[in-house]
Amino acid sequence: MVVARPEVARPEVRRDLKGDATRLGLMALPVAFFGVFFAWPVVSIVDRGLRPDGAWRFGRIGETLSRPDILDVLGFTVWQALASTGLTLLVALPGAYVFARFDFPGKGVLRAVVTVPFVLPTVLVGTAFLALVGRNGLTDELWGLRLDTSVWAILLAHVFFNYAVVVRTVGGLWSQLDPRQEEAARVLGASRWRAWRTVTLPALAPSVAAAALMVFLFTFTSFGVVQILGGDRYSTLEAEIYRQTARLLDLSTAAVLTLVQFAAVGAILGVHARTVRRRETALRLVAPERTARRPRGAGQWLLLTGVLLSVALLILLPLGVLVERSFAGPHGYGLGYYRALGSLDESGTFLVPPLEAIGNSLRYAVAATAIAVLIGGLAAAALTLPRSRLRSNGGTPLAGRLVRGFDALLMLPLGVSAVTVGFGFLITLDEPPLDLRASWILVPLAQALVGVPFVVRTMLPVLRAVDERLREAAAVLGASPWRAWREVDLPMVRRALLIAAGFAFAVSLGEFGATVFIARPDSPTLPVAVARLLGRPGELNYGQAMALSTILMVVCAVSLLLLERLRTDRTSGEF
Repeated sequence: MVVARPEVARPEVRRDLKGDATRLGLMALPVAFFGVFFAWPVVSIVDRGLRPDGAWRFGRIGETLSRPDILDVLGFTVWQALASTGLTLLVALPGAYVFARFDFPGKGVLRAVVTVPFVLPTVLVGTAFLALVGRNGLTDELWGLRLDTSVWAILLAHVFFNYAVVVRTVGGLWSQLDPRQEEAARVLGASRWRAWRTVTLPALAPSVAAAALMVFLFTFTSFGVVQILGGDRYSTLEAEIYRQTARLLDLSTAAVLTLVQFAAVGAILGVHARTVRRRETALRLVAPERTARRPRGAGQWLLLTGVLLSVALLILLPLGVLVERSFAGPHGYGLGYYRALGSLDESGTFLVPPLEAIGNSLRYAVAATAIAVLIGGLAAAALTLPRSRLRSNGGTPLAGRLVRGFDALLMLPLGVSAVTVGFGFLITLDEPPLDLRASWILVPLAQALVGVPFVVRTMLPVLRAVDERLREAAAVLGASPWRAWREVDLPMVRRALLIAAGFAFAVSLGEFGATVFIARPDSPTLPVAVARLLGRPGELNYGQAMALSTILMVVCAVSLLLLERLRTDRTSGEF
């Protein structure tokens, strides 16, 4: 037996080495992409801010973080993120239950409707609430009530934006929990509340925590919403980084705030990874069709009515007011603002007619989607390869460490300052061999950074569900890893790949934080054009901003409705 052991182990070692080599090959392009277009710009900004004359000045970190104005920004950032997260959970958890357990006419369409805000650009979200609760908005005209001068506009806009995160993350799992477990507790004498608290809540807790962390992350790094609704009174870390960079040219302060945000985002993503692993523990899951039923009794009908009413007021009303304002001209309703988009005004806001922003955005988004699908697809394939049994000196599998670090890298663009990335593009990609400042590809590259995490999170659960024995059988029959993937994995994940591409397209279309720096004046994107119009006084500029926002909303909504038709419970991934 002593002699035979190495002979048995040797093929396993060779197989592990081959698997690790394949994983490294798949990771090579994503790592290079993130290294050049994410890490390099961010590091360059920090380097210029903390080493302006060639010597590191770490003392600026303490100086910056002790300034009263910066402390106010940090405090408000954390406070509004906590408040937005709590308010979102309070409003969205009943909706998650309704979508998970109730079956009613129009459920699929309504699910798509509540998801529309999540793929809308944050600039558009801010614009919609400005039309609802801002100056000359609906509430101002009806009751003289303006909320754009208070923090409530920001909080409500964050709930509007993140409602779908809770509904899809928590409701997706809730719809597959076997209700017979809770019913068994009721049979044993537990009250309805105790049965839910002791059976259902522990199963949902990791999913609720994961959703709360994602909402906190998105609101902690909020930029477009705060930029439009907060004005000069309220500022988050991301908005302050933009102000320090673009307006004050204070790279030192911007670098310190970037490091603070980077550390906070890293901690949030670390906790999120732990909650996701807890969520993947064994649960008794059933098909959603077996758990959904028509509401019974007055209480359930009242709950359904309340959720529908909250969706109407919180989601449909702001979007409806946005559309209405785009048609409401000074002389009544009409297409005046839409027609004005095709002409060049004399104010110098644009070098080209605003209508050209539509074509620019679509072209950029298509290119960004192709890049995101390529990079994200390779990354997801690398993450789903079987982990080898080779261990480091400390006894930890090498592949396990590599995969966890690589997975964390892919999520960083969701939280790291897009403003920093955009400005970093300008100061790093300006000389050979990567002199891209005058190239159109610069915008899609920045947009693809945000799209890649959505591609990975959509593809990953589906790829992991592919039976590994099918790949092994293909390898035994002589298929190369590439052919095995093409013949085994691709047919099973084709639908998920289309969904991933759709999400990448939608988020690329609405990217604002980086694009506001790198979009050329003669080639603005829709979000940049909307922000420029809102920054100019005058009724015509305001109406054109509403018209462009409506067009952008329609494009995003159509994309999402197409995704919803492709979506199944096995292909939706984490989104």
